[in-house]
Amino acid sequence: MKELREANGGLSQAALGEAVGVTRQTIIAIEQGRYSPSLETSFRIARLFGVGLEDVFGWEGD
Repeated sequence: MKELREANGGLSQAALGEAVGVTRQTIIAIEQGRYSPSLETSFRIARLFGVGLEDVFGWEGD
């Protein structure tokens, strides 16, 4: 997500949080892998950047 923020004019964590309805602290936690966002928030982030969910979030299972 950090790369997407930087590629989109250096969008700050606070601005991203405001745009998708979460706090800056939540964005920090998502970027650090300490928090998994809700599906709704995930879609909002992906739509904001104009990309698919898999372009923002990945999951490496078994």
